Amino acid sequence: MSDGYYRPGGMGWSYFPPVIKNLLIINGVVFLLQNLAQTIVIDGMRGSDVLLKYFALMSPDSGYFQIWQFITYQFMHGGFSHLFFNLFSLWMFGAELENMWGSRNFLIFYLVAGVGGAIFHLLFSTIFQGVVPPVIGASGAIFGVMVAFGLLFPDRYILFYFFIPLKTKYFIAFLIIINILAVDDAGSGVAHLAHLGGAVFGFLYLVFDKRLGFDIHQRMSGWKDSFYRGSGGGKYRGKKPSNLFGSGGMFNSEDDGRYSSRGGANRDVEDAHFKDVNKREDEVTQEDIDRILDKISQSGYKNLTEEEKRILFEASRRMNKEDRR
Repeated sequence: MSDGYYRPGGMGWSYFPPVIKNLLIINGVVFLLQNLAQTIVIDGMRGSDVLLKYFALMSPDSGYFQIWQFITYQFMHGGFSHLFFNLFSLWMFGAELENMWGSRNFLIFYLVAGVGGAIFHLLFSTIFQGVVPPVIGASGAIFGVMVAFGLLFPDRYILFYFFIPLKTKYFIAFLIIINILAVDDAGSGVAHLAHLGGAVFGFLYLVFDKRLGFDIHQRMSGWKDSFYRGSGGGKYRGKKPSNLFGSGGMFNSEDDGRYSSRGGANRDVEDAHFKDVNKREDEVTQEDIDRILDKISQSGYKNLTEEEKRILFEASRRMNKEDRR
């Protein structure tokens, strides 16, 4: 799925892949320059104000608007807490996306979401706030990253305020709702429209760029099936592979449960021994298999328990026996 320049080694995952690392460094260096510039006076203006004048996102009516501000505003911040929480969120949600997509794809996505935040801010600020204030910060791009993470890993748990476990889909939905409710609050000092613009552009890019691995039609079908089963309507009606672990395909734990046709058994599957199966072969029902497959589609094969892996393996073995008859 990834066709970027970066290919993580080892287990295929890096805590600081190249784009994330460079974005952290660039934002930190720019913030340092902003603070150093406060001690410099240029034509009667503080150097920090000069930087804002030319590199923050300015209104086209201000006389200071420049096309490059769609990019440069994303690398400037208004204070240490603004910088810290943006960069922490970028690392927290972005590292896995870059590892999965590749560095080039992730960088394009990040910048597009940031530009989308700028477009939303310029287009709708007058409507909702009556004014188009200057904007700085990476929040628009990061909202796009968070939306992408929430759609790809909706049931992944995060620690809200560092100690409250919350599924990603609920956390992202909460942030979006808060920004929608506060969109007309011009005095908050927060660019809510830039946040929403980044979220919208990130969502659209994720939907239309098939290289990023998000199939909205398949996901909507899965949501529909989950609702149908939850309401007592019946068993899973989607298409399932006839052989879960044979040469025709496998569930790749690195791809978080998406079906792959690369062939061969996954190492995690090979390591699952079945001498301690709690359920006998004739006790494993189709309902058990459906439930496990649903869990894979939501949170990935790697989040299965050992017993669930054993049940899947046993089911696959039975299918192979039946196919050879």
